[in-house]
Amino acid sequence: MDAEIIAVGSELLLGQIVNTNGRFLSQQFAEMGINVFYHTVVGDNDRRLQQAIELAESRADLIVFTGGLGPTKDDLTKETIARHLGKQLVFDEEALRSIEDYFSKKGRIMTENNKKQALVLEGCHVLRNDHGMAPGMVLTQAGITYMLLPGPPKEMEPMFLSYGSQQLQNRLQSKERIESKVLRFYGIGEALLETEIEDLLENQTNPTIAPLAADGEVTLRITAKDESKEKCEALISQVEAEILRRVGQFYYGSNQTSLIQELVKELTKRDMTIAVAESLTGGMFQEQLTTIPGVSAIFKGGVVSYATAVKAKMLHVSEETIATYGVVSEQCALEMAANIRTELESDVGISFTGVAGPEEQEGKPAGTVFIGISYRDGRSHVQSLNLSGSRAQNRIRTVKYGCHYLLRDIQQM
Repeated sequence: MDAEIIAVGSELLLGQIVNTNGRFLSQQFAEMGINVFYHTVVGDNDRRLQQAIELAESRADLIVFTGGLGPTKDDLTKETIARHLGKQLVFDEEALRSIEDYFSKKGRIMTENNKKQALVLEGCHVLRNDHGMAPGMVLTQAGITYMLLPGPPKEMEPMFLSYGSQQLQNRLQSKERIESKVLRFYGIGEALLETEIEDLLENQTNPTIAPLAADGEVTLRITAKDESKEKCEALISQVEAEILRRVGQFYYGSNQTSLIQELVKELTKRDMTIAVAESLTGGMFQEQLTTIPGVSAIFKGGVVSYATAVKAKMLHVSEETIATYGVVSEQCALEMAANIRTELESDVGISFTGVAGPEEQEGKPAGTVFIGISYRDGRSHVQSLNLSGSRAQNRIRTVKYGCHYLLRDIQQM
């Protein structure tokens, strides 16, 4: 199956919202073995949508629409498709009852245009909407499958996962099993990683390898096709072993994990507690720690010491250190890490101090960062960074580097 995804909505063209639906569906289709060759965004205009449909039909046998299924006049996706395919729109009784029940329970008057959301293409398979009103639908005509999904991601994603994906699986001619595994790396750039595995990328057949970079991280998706899950996993394992032999020192986890999740997992496994002192990151490291369930078993707490006076008063950074080296320094980072660890009686203390930007501080340019790490047994060290990016990027990357260095430390213990 070759697919085209058409996102309908003028708000997308105006930049008012981001088309996350396209990314989600492309990821799902990649795992199903469906090729996505085109993404189209079109406004709330029936003539331009008609043109987009005609073009998509010339190059795809699966066309997926997101958006334009609502109650207002500018929601015109199914009307345009119905006219194009010569189909009537009919009421889906289950969807209509669901909409009426919603307004009844809320004690609100249901306006006539809300019934429009229960209209579906005649002869289609209806996809129930468990998180909204407008149902989705799937229809195959003249060898082309049309799938209509709602625009809001909170409705579209569960609808596709619960009902839409199975409909596509039923229509796929190939019954090959498709399995994927994502390898995650940090501390190596996309260009260098690709150079290290260039021959594997050039000679790939089955499995295939797809690199992707984001926020300083690099991922490799390995996808295999075969008749069984076990055979797919065996093919993936062979390629994975060769990749890790070359760049394994930068590998930190697979699939849907993250650096912070892996760090918490490693600390928990070793029964190690952590305390945090942050300056330029403003509590971002601690905020990410506390998104993980069960982190209270290892996270003692921390201090956001943004001002110099707070570093001196709360973290007991010495006046001599501040006067001689400044707060953006290796020496200050070490004292911050060691003192927060001691103060909160933790096994490890980590600190972040630096210049997020855009202006320099203490004669040091934006992107100058020091990450201090101190252990209960007396070992300590500082990692220095010279980042280049926006203020927001520098803060995000600082947190990720902190996770990376600490995780690497602990794994080597």
